[in-house]
Amino acid sequence: MAAEPQPKALTRKPLLLNKVEGSQEVVNMAAIVPKEDGVISVSEDRTVRVWLKRDSGQYWPSIYHAMPSPCSCMSFNPETRRLSIGLDNGTISEFILSEDYNKMTLVKTYQAHQSRVMMILFVLEMEWVLSTGQDKHFTWHCSESGQRLGGYRTSAGACGLQFDVETRHVFVGDHSGQVTILKLEQESCSLVTTFKGHTGGVTALCWDPIQRVLFSGSSDHSIIMWDIGGRKGTAIELQGHNDKVQSLSYAHHTRQLISCGADGGIVIWNMDVERQETPEWLDSDSCQKCDQPFFWNFKQMWDSKKIGLRQHHCRKCGKAVCGKCSSKRSSIPLMGFEFEVRVCDSCHESITDEERAPTATFHDSKHNIVHVHFDATRGWLLTSGTDKVIKLWDMTPVVS
Repeated sequence: MAAEPQPKALTRKPLLLNKVEGSQEVVNMAAIVPKEDGVISVSEDRTVRVWLKRDSGQYWPSIYHAMPSPCSCMSFNPETRRLSIGLDNGTISEFILSEDYNKMTLVKTYQAHQSRVMMILFVLEMEWVLSTGQDKHFTWHCSESGQRLGGYRTSAGACGLQFDVETRHVFVGDHSGQVTILKLEQESCSLVTTFKGHTGGVTALCWDPIQRVLFSGSSDHSIIMWDIGGRKGTAIELQGHNDKVQSLSYAHHTRQLISCGADGGIVIWNMDVERQETPEWLDSDSCQKCDQPFFWNFKQMWDSKKIGLRQHHCRKCGKAVCGKCSSKRSSIPLMGFEFEVRVCDSCHESITDEERAPTATFHDSKHNIVHVHFDATRGWLLTSGTDKVIKLWDMTPVVS
């Protein structure tokens, strides 16, 4: 049966629009100001800066504010112009920016954590401020009263945080590689479930409320797409980075996932394709193709007078195979393997050229990315890095 043609990815090579330079330390997080040609950034150098584009074409700070501790993260709500900033000392400071983005006024401070704040989300519909910290706690506060509403202890420090307004479910990804789902009430929370698929810590989460899919990026270089809404328990792997995944963003209108890594790579995944779940690796004492014993199978080695072989696994069928029966390599994009991986000889013969067609594009940002922000209205991507630089990219899609 012939494979159905896959839809083309709507993408273009990211075009560098501008660089914003001037921070003295790592820019931990930054965001594009909607409807303005501006950027808000927080840095390890303790500064909060609002950069507006001048007539010269360069970005200069209209606000330069020093905080009492290094700024670890931020959350900006354009509707209220509310800027929440997480600090290394565990506090969250909340500001209101003026309409012309030339002034910021302190509204309140939350004593949220005992150590560095890792992530913040401001939920306007609930008037909640959600946060995670290195102190292994998830907390949420009322943004009107400043009162702490509740908390939950995670298994490790958490870097990933997402919230679904419709169901009031919060997703917390931590350094142990686990994702915890909690149901929040006004002053209480209950554990819904936990799941783990990464071999390294979770470094980023991204939630698609329309398809009800959660993406998790990890220090193990992989991304997993979790089907939450389909209730099928499907977990699809995406392998396209050579270093830890640092940040994720999802473009709903084009159904593209944007992932950025510590290697400087920007990968744009076409999620408008029917992807396949990777098979579980099968256990066997001998090769499931040629029946040669593996090196721990002493009885079969003795009976057959053969030397035991090393065990491998085919990434397409999951069978336990020896090196001779899995000498080929192939990409399997619909399974998330954009790079060539080990497959058994029979699977290699069955994979067609159409099935090898890439479902992602790869780009080099030329800096070690720590955070990414995507402005869907303009098709702009912002990356901030350890090189103290912020880069703005034009990602306007065209048919490839």
